[in-house]
Amino acid sequence: AGRPTAEYLQYVLSRITLPGAIYLGLVALIPLIALVAIGANQNFPFGGTSILIMVGVGLETVKQIDAQLQQRHYEGLLR
Repeated sequence: AGRPTAEYLQYVLSRITLPGAIYLGLVALIPLIALVAIGANQNFPFGGTSILIMVGVGLETVKQIDAQLQQRHYEGLLR
């Protein structure tokens, strides 16, 4: 039961990871493509990696705020 399960999980993980990696790669290239399209200077301060980091931090902050709000909602039930 262990080996088939491990093989199945590896299959599912690769099916999930590949499209996500392709998507993140394309998102990281958006600033470069936009700069080339408008003919702007290549010394733009926000590269693809910077944008991915900012979006990730923003999403994590929103999740933490939501968790805090939900915790306050359930505090009355725990007392």
